[in-house]
Amino acid sequence: MVSVGIVGNGPLEHIPSLQDFQDSVDVWIGADRGALTIIENNLRPVFAAGDFDSITEMERERIERNSDAFLEYPVEKDQTDLEIALWQAYDLNPDCIYLFGVTGGRLDHAMVNMQLLYQLLKRNIRGIIADRQNLLELAEPGKHSIFHHSAFPNISFLPFTPEIKGLTLSGFYYPLADETVSWGSTLCISNKLLSKSGTFSFEAGILLVIKSRDAEFNAIPR
Repeated sequence: MVSVGIVGNGPLEHIPSLQDFQDSVDVWIGADRGALTIIENNLRPVFAAGDFDSITEMERERIERNSDAFLEYPVEKDQTDLEIALWQAYDLNPDCIYLFGVTGGRLDHAMVNMQLLYQLLKRNIRGIIADRQNLLELAEPGKHSIFHHSAFPNISFLPFTPEIKGLTLSGFYYPLADETVSWGSTLCISNKLLSKSGTFSFEAGILLVIKSRDAEFNAIPR
């Protein structure tokens, strides 16, 4: 099994310590300035990819020196730097891809980055967006186990498609049975597990599962 960590160019204050994910990530890829973030976390990018329009010449030299491969693309292109990094990751046949530095900045970028999780889902790759306050991933119909994360105790379920049919939550403080949940519903916001694990299941649609914590929560993610 291969797990890839891709770091984008999002605000540094929203990026968790990458050292805390060393046991989960086998290969690091930097998208544009994200490569510098990897290096500053004392890790080495296998690929540094993008147009590199947000770095100085000195930073560029540092990235080239400390990356296995430096792949520069034109500023005018049809893909974002993050999607270019994803295509490099696909060549590694990963089972899981973590995305860091993809939230907290421009809203258009954050929203399309969340939609990129769908691209991973269709490739049977587990995709996880991780920042200092949230862990996000998509789920398809079926029954799924979910586990308590001490640093991200809140769990929310949001429809990624217009409607989720037959949503059932077991082992939660607020259980649910065979419910239809549509865009705009706040029914499944901010739930908690009663013990170390629980299950959720649904019959149709695609679900966005978010584990989160409040801003003042200072525990290190594990």
